[in-house]
Amino acid sequence: MYYKINNMELGIGMFGDLSFDRTTGKYRDAGIKIREILEQVKLMDEVGIDVFAMGEHHRPDYAVSSPEIVLAAAAGITKNIRLASGVTVLSSSEPVKVYEDFATLDLISDGRAEIYVGRGSFIESFPLYGYSLNDYEELFNEKLDLLLKINAEENVTWKGKLRAPMQGQTVYPRAKNEGRLPIWRAVGGTPQSVLQAAELGMPLVVAIIGGMPVQFRNLIEFYKQEYKKAGHDVSQMQIAIHSHTFVSDDPAVIDGYFHTYKAQMDRIGSSRGWAPFSKMQYEGGRSKDGALFIGSPKEVADKIAYMKEIFGITRFIGHMDVGDPAHDLMMKSIELFGNEVKPSIQNL
Repeated sequence: MYYKINNMELGIGMFGDLSFDRTTGKYRDAGIKIREILEQVKLMDEVGIDVFAMGEHHRPDYAVSSPEIVLAAAAGITKNIRLASGVTVLSSSEPVKVYEDFATLDLISDGRAEIYVGRGSFIESFPLYGYSLNDYEELFNEKLDLLLKINAEENVTWKGKLRAPMQGQTVYPRAKNEGRLPIWRAVGGTPQSVLQAAELGMPLVVAIIGGMPVQFRNLIEFYKQEYKKAGHDVSQMQIAIHSHTFVSDDPAVIDGYFHTYKAQMDRIGSSRGWAPFSKMQYEGGRSKDGALFIGSPKEVADKIAYMKEIFGITRFIGHMDVGDPAHDLMMKSIELFGNEVKPSIQNL
């Protein structure tokens, strides 16, 4: 079901952040942002980035609520890059439709579709789609069970508590590779989620967006231990981390990016009771032991190499549009990521 990794893969993730204009009191135009994203994905493909992951949000400060549609548009203008959701909020999604959408994307892209499933970092999709937060855990577990069954079997018989049962029903179209899509489990650090992924033999992607990455070492070792204990083929094990990233060879650009980054972190933090993001946090995050992969190509490459050393990861996803950096800066960051960072870490 999953491909074997010989070299560490390098990917880019985005949420489609929209900057806020205080003079107009409006967020930037979502249509412009989405068209910029497509231009950026085209460049990613040209410079050899392995995977693009598009997030799902249902808020005014993010442009993308339907990653699969953006990914389908990207499929038509790219040739090699794999196209993933980052993440599909499965708890508030319909597993049959998720499979159908990504199987269709897989056919359009000639086998380049992937799904990252998770609970998501925001909860606005639950009331939007009519789900109760009281069912938060059970919704995800039940829907993951159904999605994995659909992925494995063309003819589905299944029964749960929160959705109508399926009895001998077929789900079409089928993806390439005998109908099976790569489905990754995206987690934020909850041991129970990591255990579930290991027991199911699912590839793991861990979001590390604060603190010190080394603090996640025990969690990733726990995944490896339980994956092996469950009897899965260790040679097929895949582990990724997903962290905030931005690359520039101009120190002034890196210094100035603090304000863009801070604006988004403060906007999110205001609803979560966080203190305002400080320059000290920014510089601490950029240090060797911090979780921000923001700096020169060498600084970012060295830090990714360090992640490979401490975790044994097979994939690194650089989340690259936090705060909605200017399009020209994004294009340059992608260019450097592919042309300078990737060759440095390719054969680690």
